[in-house]
Amino acid sequence: MAINLNKPISWQNATGDTATMLDELQPNILKGHVRDVLTALFLKFDTPVGARTFLKSLVAPAKGTPPMKSARAHLDEAKAFVASKKAGTPYIGVGITAAGYAVLGVAKSKQPSDPLFQAGMQKSSLADPAPSTWDKPFKKDLHAIVIVADAAKGPHNAALAAVRALIAAASGVTEIGHQEGKGQKNKHKEGIEHFGYVDGRSQPLFLTEDIRNEMLTSDGTSNWDPGFAPNRAILPDPAAPNPTHHFGSYFVFRKLEQNVRLFKAEEEKLAERLKLIGKDKERAGALIVGRFEDGTPATMQSADGTHSPVPNNFNYDSDPDGAKCPHFAHIRKVNPRGSGGFEPAAAERLHIMPRRGQTYGKRKDKLNDGRIDNKPEGEVGLLFMCFNVNLAEQFEFAQKIWANNASFPAVPPGRAAPGLDLVIGQGKRPPIECPVTWGADPATAGALKTTSPLPQAVTMKGGEYFFMPSLAFLRAL
Repeated sequence: MAINLNKPISWQNATGDTATMLDELQPNILKGHVRDVLTALFLKFDTPVGARTFLKSLVAPAKGTPPMKSARAHLDEAKAFVASKKAGTPYIGVGITAAGYAVLGVAKSKQPSDPLFQAGMQKSSLADPAPSTWDKPFKKDLHAIVIVADAAKGPHNAALAAVRALIAAASGVTEIGHQEGKGQKNKHKEGIEHFGYVDGRSQPLFLTEDIRNEMLTSDGTSNWDPGFAPNRAILPDPAAPNPTHHFGSYFVFRKLEQNVRLFKAEEEKLAERLKLIGKDKERAGALIVGRFEDGTPATMQSADGTHSPVPNNFNYDSDPDGAKCPHFAHIRKVNPRGSGGFEPAAAERLHIMPRRGQTYGKRKDKLNDGRIDNKPEGEVGLLFMCFNVNLAEQFEFAQKIWANNASFPAVPPGRAAPGLDLVIGQGKRPPIECPVTWGADPATAGALKTTSPLPQAVTMKGGEYFFMPSLAFLRAL
């Protein structure tokens, strides 16, 4: 039966070509793989023979079990863990740059053709810092990324050693850098980023089993439909033996350094300018992010406290004026949930992509110790990772047309433009218009206050566009 990727699929009931697709697809794309301990290796290929030998060895090593597993194997492991708590095997993912495909000798007509992928991230117009300021691995001669991750340090370290042994055994492959990531969790065991906010809650779900689980065990799906067609995450792998059965995905990697001390200090200053007192001071951060630290959406209530699970079943229908969650809030900018005003809701959904980020850096402070003076000013941040089928329509659209666009989303007549996304937006930051009292009519005197925006506390330190090919492609090298 032909593969239908125009609607969510059931992996447990997959047969025929759909089953073949899952058997040859890399993990972590259609469903996130646990990545509590992670290492990203950045590689340079010196010879096509060595590069091919190494990549093929990842799926067909001379000795032992192949270190890479399929999406199907990952899903089987995830199901077994739910049933018996049996730990799965480490995740190993491989992405190749356009320059890497050239070294491999893959004909241009067979390479992934997205123009932004072919040009590379350095050529993108994202208002990023100059590439000359990026970390060394991202400046030139980057041909591939290998990601090794697991829930525990021991299995991760063993898998990483095995991958590095394969690199050493294949002449003509050089590790030009690496980046370690380590997950952070709050008291509810939910993943958070360095500013202290729950991260990664709102994800597109491509599998019917995951959609049903969201509906039954979380806060429902009546206001926000998390179900997306897999054709928004995977596309035929043009260099694979059979592109109609073998799929891959464009992979974005960006290192985003966070100045935690600056961000937390500016949160307090914003609360002071808005004269927020007592528990209401926490709302200053929620105005910036769109959620309170525990994940409570600012549009749902004026204080935190709806954790476990973190709510995701909401839209902005009850807040068209941004009187609860400002239009400039991070989560409203990068997922307007039908309220952007530039496009129909269905068109907005085309820009959503699965995100697989991980925090990096070691903290010496306690996350919620009530202090600011001891917070890190650098060397910590987020390894932003996401999958795409169209880089211009997904990642770059979300960054340029949403986050970096001071006029997005559309606001009611007479209101000031929203300004940039104050978390990830790049560019000049105009003043922001903040609701002083949660939910108050903006026409009421004193309901809004125009004030200075937060200075940029997130700095892009480098990145690249990769294509994560099918296992069949790697096996056939």
